[in-house]
Amino acid sequence: MNTKRHERRDETILDPDLPIVDSHIHLFDLPGNRYMVDDYLEDAQGGHNVLAAIYCETQTFARTDGPEHMRPLGEVEFANGVAAMTSTGRYGKCVVGAGIIGHANLTFGAQIGELLDRCMAAAPDRYRGIRHVTLDYPDERPYQFIMTYRPPSGILENPNVPAALAELQKRGLTYDAAIYDPSLPRLTEIVDQFPDLTIVLNHIGNFVGVDMDPSERSEAFARLSTNLKELAKRPNVVCKVGGLGMPTLGFGFEKKDAESTYLDLAEAFRPHVELAVEAFGTDRCLFESNFPPDGRSGGFIPTLNAYKHILRDLTPDEKLDVFARNAARVYNLDIPGL
Repeated sequence: MNTKRHERRDETILDPDLPIVDSHIHLFDLPGNRYMVDDYLEDAQGGHNVLAAIYCETQTFARTDGPEHMRPLGEVEFANGVAAMTSTGRYGKCVVGAGIIGHANLTFGAQIGELLDRCMAAAPDRYRGIRHVTLDYPDERPYQFIMTYRPPSGILENPNVPAALAELQKRGLTYDAAIYDPSLPRLTEIVDQFPDLTIVLNHIGNFVGVDMDPSERSEAFARLSTNLKELAKRPNVVCKVGGLGMPTLGFGFEKKDAESTYLDLAEAFRPHVELAVEAFGTDRCLFESNFPPDGRSGGFIPTLNAYKHILRDLTPDEKLDVFARNAARVYNLDIPGL
């Protein structure tokens, strides 16, 4: 994996005492692509005050046998073990996996109810919901950067999806929505069917801007802005603010030999962060590092500094909401120190 995550570890930490609940991280161990709990702790405990992290699925620790709809249970068991280990304090103050977002295949419909019950039983203090990556795009541009697996197309159009989401809603679990930005209108249609389901939009809608000329990029961002603001009218939707270091956005940091400073990253990220705050308000925005995928654009230290710099004019209460309290509230977590 081409990564810049070790860059600029000596960069001065902005607002070092600000508590952070990182609402979105991944752990996996694949050939040539390893990022495990020791790696995240090295990043998270490099100077920023990261108290806890939400584990989000990648299917890499799913079971390899048994009924297909039940295989994601293995990853929940793995994440719960990581959380049990880090919650002892032996490895520092950061609890990795304080909340767990597992996988569930929505095309199985109501059948996922069995999986949800088993996951809730396996990790009753930490399991909070599911994510099913649904990345549809009209051409191949964004798919070259996928780190783990490419999902089939058309998942959100599958007739079984509403029955699956109903199983989440009845259990009070959350649905993390990972899409590319052209699917925002379709996601909005689905949200309208489930007003009592908390839906967590990943990566500010996952804008695709790679391999675009300035005119095409401007049109794409205008479309993102319109669609994101329409989705944000639904009060049961919250937005993870992050994911902007992925190469799909087209900033090109992954191609540069020079190290990315927090000011470099902030300049590129600012329009997306400001759009998210404008659309959702500071009470429905959750900071996410999205590491290690975002490590392809810059180090963990400057990446978090970039978001702090962009949001530096928020009030202290607003900062605490965006960087910590909102994630704890949405995922129903009791985080010491908040």
